[in-house]
Formats: sequence, structure tokens, C-alpha cells
Amino acid sequence: MTGLWLAIGSGVLALLFAGYLARKVLSHDEGNQAVRDIGRAIQEGASAFLGREYRVLSIFVIAVTLILLGVGLWVEGQEPMTAVAYITGAIASGVTGYIGMYIAVRSNMRTATAAIQGLNPALRVAFSSGGVMGITVVGIGVLGAAILWIIFENPSIVAGFSFGASSIALFARVGGGIYTKAADVGGDLAGKVEAGIPEDDPRNPAVIADNVGDNVGDVAGMGADLFESYVGAIIGALALAGTVAWYGGVVEAGRPSYVLPFLIAAVGIVAAIIGTFVVRTGEKADINQLLWALRRGIFTAGGLSLVFSFAAIFWLFRVANDIPMTEVWKVFAAVVSGLIGGVIIGLATEYYTAYTNKPVQGIADRAETGPATVIISGFAVGMMSTVIPLLVICGVVLIAYQAADLYGIAIAAVGMLSTLGITLATDAYGPVADNAGGIAEQAHLPSHVRERTDALDSLGNTTAATGKGFAIGSAVLTALALMAAYAASVGLTTVDLLRPQVLVGVLIGALMPFVFSALTMEAVGRAAQDMVEEVRRQFREIPGLREGNVGVKADYARCVDISTRGALREMIVPGLLAVIIPIVVGVIPFLGADAVAGLLAGAISSGALLAITMATAGGAWDNAKKYIEAGHHGGKRSEPHKAAVVGDTVGDPFKDTSGPSLNILIKLMSIVALVFSATFHV
Repeated sequence: MTGLWLAIGSGVLALLFAGYLARKVLSHDEGNQAVRDIGRAIQEGASAFLGREYRVLSIFVIAVTLILLGVGLWVEGQEPMTAVAYITGAIASGVTGYIGMYIAVRSNMRTATAAIQGLNPALRVAFSSGGVMGITVVGIGVLGAAILWIIFENPSIVAGFSFGASSIALFARVGGGIYTKAADVGGDLAGKVEAGIPEDDPRNPAVIADNVGDNVGDVAGMGADLFESYVGAIIGALALAGTVAWYGGVVEAGRPSYVLPFLIAAVGIVAAIIGTFVVRTGEKADINQLLWALRRGIFTAGGLSLVFSFAAIFWLFRVANDIPMTEVWKVFAAVVSGLIGGVIIGLATEYYTAYTNKPVQGIADRAETGPATVIISGFAVGMMSTVIPLLVICGVVLIAYQAADLYGIAIAAVGMLSTLGITLATDAYGPVADNAGGIAEQAHLPSHVRERTDALDSLGNTTAATGKGFAIGSAVLTALALMAAYAASVGLTTVDLLRPQVLVGVLIGALMPFVFSALTMEAVGRAAQDMVEEVRRQFREIPGLREGNVGVKADYARCVDISTRGALREMIVPGLLAVIIPIVVGVIPFLGADAVAGLLAGAISSGALLAITMATAGGAWDNAKKYIEAGHHGGKRSEPHKAAVVGDTVGDPFKDTSGPSLNILIKLMSIVALVFSATFHV
């Protein structure tokens, strides 16, 4: 049990450190009155959206809790206390998203103000804000999972914690993604493309809604996404802990195979905290310099995590339980494969999305011949970017399986996510820098401030794409571990693809990511159309707005409300689809448990490829536009720039709505199958 208490201690340490970072961020100067007014408007819009979203989600959470309780009391083998774990996971996910957003919307104006002093002060404020999100996610995640494990000592019950987290994550990602891209795409089309107004210009009525969207989609949504990845990896390892030879024959909280995922997560938290202290840069606004500033933190945390993980495994196996040294090396190999695999996936994604590299520069070159060639080139880059991540995932699966069987795959997922505290920080800082640039533009701060925030924002696009690649890689490993746990739960040792029900399951599973993406893309299109019409109306009906006359202000609140209503309306069907389909396939007599296994395999395969394609293509289109804005191919307002803006507009829902939501889809389907496995027809 010592290892579990160490995990709980690390969770408490994480929350204390998150509090320290939050206090540090909030101690910085908010800026002048204009900066504060814009910041307050963003805060109010973000809080209003999240409040309304959580009220809608509370109805869904209560309904699912009652269903889990009822099924648990009625169906043999289904645990009624899973309902308790489910609602705990849902609340924990909501709390992490709220904390991350609360700090982000208060650090954006502080980042803009710090950029007046220099690039490094701005980076420190933005990165510390992202650190609050990252460290809070791992702290609450390990605390919740460890406490529930100590109480129930039952993987089937604790799986409900992951189910609750996944439910909130999917709706938060889809709802936040629809919100942010409706505002972004609508504002771009009616403002930049039609009216010729620069990005973040206060004349654009959608500008505040766009700023709000960065926070509810890319901070709260991404935080909820990786929170459920983190707890899903731990719970997948718990569900498979009984399959290893040295687990001891009975389920007890303190058995080494059950303690190990918590211990790896614990040492990863310590490594991530140390890594945050080495992130700093000079004053030159160079993307390579900024990139290496963040890499230093990630690589430092990764190296420390490897050292700490080996020490933890050695102590747990050799010292505490006298397990042979060969097992120490096997499990450590699984951890190493996951951690190194995550780094390689991140670097590969970075290569395809950074505007210092040939893929993005090639897309910018195509802008010379118009938007069509920009779209073609960007989509090709997205598809080609799947090669390295998928091969790396295959390698990790093979190494981890050879090392410690199916349990090794789950431990590899835990290893990949062990430094999530700092990895997520490098992702969540991006929206803060983006908001800071918008605030600088709207508050008419000196031009060098916008240059510094643009440098941070451009890097943020790359780190965001890297974070999405990392999230997808970890999602595949986590989903594979959960699928293996599902197979063990229903007694499947093999899945025969020649059986028609299995083949039907594979095809339905492969179809799901495409249907899901279509629904979310259409949702963004409808909501963006409403936004375009509203922006046009205000330009038409408010005299002097388009011309920027003194004293004339846009009705920002109206645009915020349009995005909010559109997101809440459109997120319901895609979210329900992910929960309902695995249950329907499982309970139909001529499909059943075998078909669900095929369903999960198909969804994981097609979902991973489609998610990487969409996330990378979107990031590449965005940075191709920024590459041109930096002075290449004629710079801003040139014809190539207009073509690149079209590509960026297409890429927005790719990278911020549909793409990142797919990794939650495959994990949610897997955890739903595991939780409801006792109800499926065998």
C-alpha cells in the first residue's frame, strides 16, 4: 500500500504546485484599462458558456448515473457502485476544465502586458498558465483513481471513473470545438475575407467570441481530453493487472501489478514539476529558440521520468516484493517504449506543422496559384503525416507486448502519459498567447508587443499540433489496453475476422469516425453560417462600425450568444452516438460481444488515421498562413495570403473540432464496452 500512498502524495503535491503557479500568474500586472476591459469581456463569455454547457451536461450525467445504478442492480456481474465512480469521474473532469479555463482567461491580458517588457516574461506568464492546467489534470487524475481503487479494489467499478471523465471530455471537446470554430471561421469569412479587416480587429463583432472560443475549446476541451486519457491509461492497466504471472492470484489494492501504474504516474508528476523550471528563452522572437525553450522542459521531464520510473519499479518489485530482476527490466522496457514513442510522435507532428520546415513552406508556395492548391497540398501533408506516428505506435505495441504481454501495452500508455503535466502545459499555453495577441491588437498596444505575441502564437500552433499528435498516440495505446480488458471481461481469447458478426463490427467501427467527423464538421458549418450572417448584419446596420469611427462599438455579446447556442445545440448527437452504438451492437443477439470487439478494432484503426490527418493538416494550413504573414510571398493582404486564409479556414474545424475529438471517441467507445460488458449478448 506504500506505493498507493506515494501516488496520493504526488497528487496532493501536484495540486499545491498548481496553486503556486496560479498565484504566480495572478500576481502579474493586468495592464491598462483597455486591456482589462477586453480581458473582462473574454472572462464573462467563457464563464457563461462553460456554465451553460455544464448545466446541459449535468442532465446527461445524472441520467447515465441512474442507468448504471439500475443496470448494476438488475444485471448479474454489473457493479452498481460503478455509478459512484462514474459521477466522480464526470465531476473531476469538469473541475479540471474549469480550473484551466479560469486561469487562462486571466493570464491572457497579463501575457499581453508582460510582452511589453520582453519575450521571456510573456513566455513565462503564458507557460505558467498552461502549467496550471497540466499539473491540475495529473493531480486530480491520480488522486481520484487511487482513492477509488483503495476504496473498492475492483477494476470494474473504478472503470466508471474513466467513463465519467470520457463522457465530459467528448462533450467538452465537441462543444468547445464547435464554439471556437464557429466564431473563428465566421469571423474570418465575414471580417478578413469579405470586409478586408485584419485579424483580431475590434471592428469585427465576432472577435470576442473568437477569443472566448480559444479558451473553452483549446484549454477546457483539451484539458478534459487528456484528463480522460490519463485516467484511462491507469485504469486500463488496473483492468489487465491480473493477467501477469507475478500479480499474486487475488485482487488486492497493494499487489505490485496494481500499484505500478500509480507509481509511474507519481514519479512522472515529480519529473514534470521539475521540468517546468527550465522553460525560458531570450528576447529574440525566433521560433526555433522558443521551440527549444519548451523542448528543454519536456526532455528534462522525460529523462527524469525514466530514471525515477526505473527506481520505482526496482523498489516495488525487488525490494518490496522480491520479484525477479528480469521482470523489472521487462516492465521498464514497456515504460521506455511508451515514453520514447510519445516523444517521437510529438517530433514528427512538429516537423509537419512548424513553418520552419518544408511541408508547411510547400503549402505556402502553393498559395501562389490560389486556394485550391493550398487545400490539395495541405490535405496531402496531413495524410502523409500519419506514417511515422502509426509506425511508432506499432513498434510500441510490439515491444510492450513482448515485454509484459497485454499489461505491457497498458503500462506503455501510462509511461507515454507520465510527463503529461508539462506536455499539456506546452499545449495549453498556446491559446493564452493567441488571446494575448488579440488583446494587444484590440487595445492598440505598441507594434513590438504584437510581434512578440505572434511569435508565441506561431509556436503555440506547433505545440498544439504536437499535443494533438501526442494525445492521439496515447489514445490508441489506451484504447488498445481497454479493448484487451474488454476481451478479458467477456471471455474472448481470439477475435475471428472470418466470422460475419465480427466483420460487421469492424466495418461499423471503421465507419464511426467518419460519421462523427461529418456531424461535427457540419455543426461548425451551420454555426459559422449563423455567425457570418450576424457579422454582416452588424456591419450593415451599425453606422460607422466597418469604418472604425470613434465611439462606435460592435455588439460582441450577440456573437458570443450565437456561438454558445450553436455549440450546445450541435454537440448532443455526436456525443450520444459514441455512447449508444457500442451498447446497441453488444445487446443485439446476432451481433453481441464478438461484434463489439470488431467494432473497437475498426474504430481505433480508422479513428487514429483520420485524427492525425485532420489535426496535422489543420495545423499546417494555419502555419502556412502565418509563414506568409511573416513576409514571404508578398506578406499580409497579398493574393497568396488570401489563398492561405481560405486554407486556414478549412483547417480550423479539422484541427480544433473533429480531429481532436476522434481520440476521445475511440477511448469512450472502448470504456463504454468495458463498463457495460456484462450486459452484452455472448
